This record gives sequence, structure tokens and C-alpha cells, in this order.
Amino acid sequence: MTPGEDAMRPASPVADRDEEPDSEATAGLLLGAAAVAVAVAVLSPVLWLLLRAAEVGVAEAWALATSATALEVLVNSVVLVAVVTVASVVVGLTLAVLTVQTDLPFARLWTVAAALPLVVPSYIGAFAYVSAFGPQGELADLLAPLGLQAPTIYGLPGTALVLTLFIYPYVFLTTRASLLSFDATQLEAARTLNHGYRAAFRRVVLPQIAPGVAAGALLVALYALSDFGTPAIMGYDAFTRVIFVELGTFGRGRATVLALELLGVTALVLALESRVGPDESTGHGSAASTDTVIELGVLRWPAMLLPAFVATFTLVLPVAILGVWLFRSGPAYAGGGIAFEWAYGLNSVTVSLLAAAATVLLALPVAYYAGRSDSVVAELAERSTYVGYAMPGVVLGLALVFFGTRYAQELYQTIPLLVFAYVVRFLPQAVGTTRSSVLGVDADLEGAARVLGEGPGGAFRRVTLPLIAPGLAAGGMLVFLTTMKELPATLILHPTGFTTLVTYIWRVQEAGYYGQAALPALVLVAVSGLSMVLLLRAEGTDE
Repeated sequence: MTPGEDAMRPASPVADRDEEPDSEATAGLLLGAAAVAVAVAVLSPVLWLLLRAAEVGVAEAWALATSATALEVLVNSVVLVAVVTVASVVVGLTLAVLTVQTDLPFARLWTVAAALPLVVPSYIGAFAYVSAFGPQGELADLLAPLGLQAPTIYGLPGTALVLTLFIYPYVFLTTRASLLSFDATQLEAARTLNHGYRAAFRRVVLPQIAPGVAAGALLVALYALSDFGTPAIMGYDAFTRVIFVELGTFGRGRATVLALELLGVTALVLALESRVGPDESTGHGSAASTDTVIELGVLRWPAMLLPAFVATFTLVLPVAILGVWLFRSGPAYAGGGIAFEWAYGLNSVTVSLLAAAATVLLALPVAYYAGRSDSVVAELAERSTYVGYAMPGVVLGLALVFFGTRYAQELYQTIPLLVFAYVVRFLPQAVGTTRSSVLGVDADLEGAARVLGEGPGGAFRRVTLPLIAPGLAAGGMLVFLTTMKELPATLILHPTGFTTLVTYIWRVQEAGYYGQAALPALVLVAVSGLSMVLLLRAEGTDE
């Protein structure tokens, strides 16, 4: 072998192995530092909120927290969450049993119809119901010639009704998944022991699907607790509405105390749910049965009235009202000079794209570190990203208002601060899909690239990144679609003069020009539909 040939040979594998531990350790430290930095940024709004609370003072904060107003808001919010959660469990569980365990005609159609109300943002549903059943709504116009009055839609009844109708699918979907994995032969065995269906369901089925029901109930409770649009439109003094009002009237001390109370209630809901887990003493002894458990007999066709009734009030009515808004003329519908411009839609798309790109970029180190490391730091970094997701948007907005006005005035009411709020709010959506993709990539592939002379960065760029790209894209798309319809954070933090679909809908709704909200509302419904399709595909349940 000539000296030239010898010089062209790759470096000795032994030498590579000697250098590898140092490069691996450095890459690991940098990755861990990046993940921790992202986690700290996500947790920072909690810090700003606590700093603002410290400025209020202990005595004043206690007085505000124990005032009649604060106690009334607390009771109102707890009652709303309890009513909506119980009602959603009743509706969701009933529909899940009907579509999974009975011979209900067109069960697949009713399954889709029962899940689709999630397509309609709750505040769009609230707009529709106020337009239909409010004092000057469609029903009032029909009853006026008869000398009759429409029932009130405002306050607790209207708020609880709208929230239940549009978020019960959380319970339906999680309960249905549990029922599909349940071994129906256990129920049949219980019925052979002279147990009726109700008794057998209570003793055998319910204990095993309880975690699924609880998971859906948790999502409903957190949504009802954090929702701003529906209580605001219905005039119900829940935490979110009062905090927003106090911000608008510069009552930031009271808003801060109420925000901390709201976070406390949110933490309590999470703690209660964590105590509901699978019963380790029971299990699915064999594969789930797909046979019909309950034959409805003469009630088979009448049973369709329940899902049809729910679909009418969650899908048909809102879309019909949006159609009325879109085509009816008159001052209350035409817009009164508040004209819609397609530039508002472009603004929504632009800020959503920025949020999606930033979220994916920041989710990558957290997801990769969590997928490749079993350390406590990796686990804490990943879990920290969920704090912003559990934080109501109005609380996040309040925290960032304090940060912007006190420590970064040049960022206050700017696009970067608004995008940061979206990142904090929706980072778990990108982390979840990306981490799943990372776990699906064999780590030995990167090792093979290292053996061939690639450094840690090169091995990641050439091998891992192309394989996890679909997960990154799915997370980014989900963030984009969710950002498009985010209401409270957008209302609080958007730059002056920067109008999006959401802020425009809110402005014309407050002015009573429902017709001008029709087109952007329909766009947001379509966006929500896309997000549901993406979720179903990500979960492998899209049929």
C-alpha cells in the first residue's frame, strides 16, 4: 500500500471511540441545557404572576381573596364546572354505550355525529345560541306575535347548556375507547348469574371504564374552568370573565388574586383526577368482543332520537344560524360599518404560522431529550411544558401583560409576545407528537452513523431528523389550527390595530352585528374540523 493510499484511509475506529465519549457528553449537556431553558421559559408566566401578587401585599391580597365578589366568583365557577362535568358525563357515557354496546341503527354515523361538536368552538356556539334564543333572537321574534317570551339563555343555565353541548365529546371519545377495549364476555358472564344489565354494568363494566370516563371528565372540567368566551357572552361571572373585566378596568390587583385562585382550583382538579386510576385487580382477560351486548328490540329505532336530538342542537342549529347571519340583511346583521376584510384572515394565518414554527423549534430539544433520556431532568422538562396548557388563556394573558408593562415595554402588545403566549399555551401539542416520533426511531441508527464518522449533530441531522419530520409536521399543524381559534390570549395581547378572525368576531359580537361574524365564524369551524381530522389520524382512529 502506498503512503498516499494510507493517508486516504478513514481514521481508526479506536481513535473514534476515544473521542466519542467527549462529544457524546457535550451533545448531551447542550441538549439538556436547551430542554431546561425551554422549560424555564414556559414556566416564566407563573413567576410573573407571583411577582405581581407579591406587589399587592399580603393584607390586601387576603382582603381581595375573601371579599364577597371573590367568593361569589369562586362559587359560580365551581358550580359551573360541577354542572357541566356531570351533564357531560351523562350525555357522553349514554351515547358511548349506545354506539358501542347496542344494536343502534347507523351506529357509525351517530358515532361521528357525537364527536363532531368539538368542531364548533364553544364561543361560536354561544354566539349562535344568543342569536337564536336571546331577547332579540330568532325564537323571540317567532314568539312575539303570540305574546310569549323566550326562556332566558343568559347566566348559569345558558353557560352550562352551551358548554355541555360542545365539550361533552371529550367524555364520549374517552369512554368509547374504554368500552371498545373492554372484554364483553365478562358482562355476559355476569348476566348469566341473574344480574340485569344495569346491575352488571355497575358491577363489571363501570369499574373498568372509570379511568376513561375520568379522563374525559378531567378535560371537560379544565375546559369549563378555563373557557372565557362562553361565560363572557352569556354574562356569567366565572373566573375568566371577571379577570378579563378587571384587566379592562385596570383592576389588576383583583385580577391577579382571582387568577391565582383560578390556578389553585385548576391544580385541585388535576390532583383529584390523578387519584382516579385503573383498578389493578381487574383486567381484560381476553381480546375485546365486538358482538352486540344489548339488543334494543322495539326501542332500536326510537333510540336514534337521542343522538339525533343532540346532533340537531350541536351541529344543525349552529350551522343554520351562521347561514342566517351570512345571508340575512338588516342593521343587526349587515355590520353597521364594521366591514370584514380578508386581511384579518391573513393576519390570523401569519401569526399562527409564526406560532407553529416557533413551537416546533422549541419542542424539538424537549421531545428529543425526553425520548432519549430516562433522567429526572428530562422528565421534569417535558412535564413542565404542560403547565402552560393547563393555564387558562386569560391567566396567561394577565401574566404576560405584567411582564410586558414592567420588564419589557418594547415587547408589550407586539407580535413576538403574542407568539410567545401561543408557544406557552400549545407547546405540549408539538412535544407529544415529536416525542412519539423520537421513540419510534431506533437509537442504533444514530450509532451506525457515528461509526461512519458523523458527529452527534450530523447523525441527528442526517438520520433522526428526516425520520421524525412527520411528527414535527403534525405537531406544527395542530398548533397552527389551535392558534387560529385561541380567544382570550389573543384578545389580551394582540397589538393595537392588528385584527385577526378571532378579534374581529369578538368586536362585532359585542356590537351586536352578528351577520359580520358569520363568514369568519364559518372559517373557524372549518379550521376546527381540520384539527379534529389531524387528531384522529395521529391517534390512528381515522376510518
